[in-house]
Amino acid sequence: MPTRRARPLLGTLVDIRVDDADAVRALIAIEAAFAEIAAVHRLMSFHEHDSDVSRINRDASREPVSVDPRTREVIALALAIARASAGRFDPTIGAELVEWSLLPRPRDARSPRADADWRDIQVLADGCIACAKPLWIDLGGIAKGYAVDRAIERLVEHGIASAVVNAGGDLRRIGTGFEPVHVRSPITQRPQRTLLLGEGAVASSGGDFEQARREDRMPGPHVDGVTRASMPVGGAVTVIAYRCAIADALTKIVIADADAAIPLLDAWNAQAITFRGAGWHQVGRAA
Repeated sequence: MPTRRARPLLGTLVDIRVDDADAVRALIAIEAAFAEIAAVHRLMSFHEHDSDVSRINRDASREPVSVDPRTREVIALALAIARASAGRFDPTIGAELVEWSLLPRPRDARSPRADADWRDIQVLADGCIACAKPLWIDLGGIAKGYAVDRAIERLVEHGIASAVVNAGGDLRRIGTGFEPVHVRSPITQRPQRTLLLGEGAVASSGGDFEQARREDRMPGPHVDGVTRASMPVGGAVTVIAYRCAIADALTKIVIADADAAIPLLDAWNAQAITFRGAGWHQVGRAA
């Protein structure tokens, strides 16, 4: 009998299901997974004044900032994806999100330079983070995916071999067989396509097209790192990859430029589908 628990974390409802353990062992493992997710949230929250992200945004352009190894790992991954995507994915889009009132202005932080981008972030040999210019990073989705990955790691450490962690659009599973994942249409917000996920992760990004149209607000919360323009919410992207952090980051690149994303999907052994017009379309090789 599966053991399942849900908890509000990461700005959504995180659901964890363990399939292959007695209830007591499963609950111990689930609590460890939730504790790891909460730790990632505390470290990488844009909203928390004492998070690693807030300290970087406030101090790293003045002096190197010591951060938790998990924060350093996510930043290093974000920079690797930024480099591979020629900046389509850029963790320094916090300034745009603040300007559009989608994030609060960081307290006590210098205003970011208009020309600052991912190239101005340095991961130093001692593990500290330094920034060549004032800038505001937002790890947002990639940190959410990373939290799901870390939760799976904690479950495995507790002897769990079959489980699912679902954080509202970012999902990863371990175990044999397949898990049906229902992908919603951005127009109807109803499940429209079902993917069968083996051992791996799925991440989806998009927006509520009808709500945006009613509010006369077509730009969405996703930023093209090259143009610094808001990408429209009239579509959606779902990416399948081995790691959830990778899948989540790749969704932003596919939204920005699906054709340019194909080499990156191949490099990370990932697959993607996009919703455009009235239906779903394959990006690159078949999912």
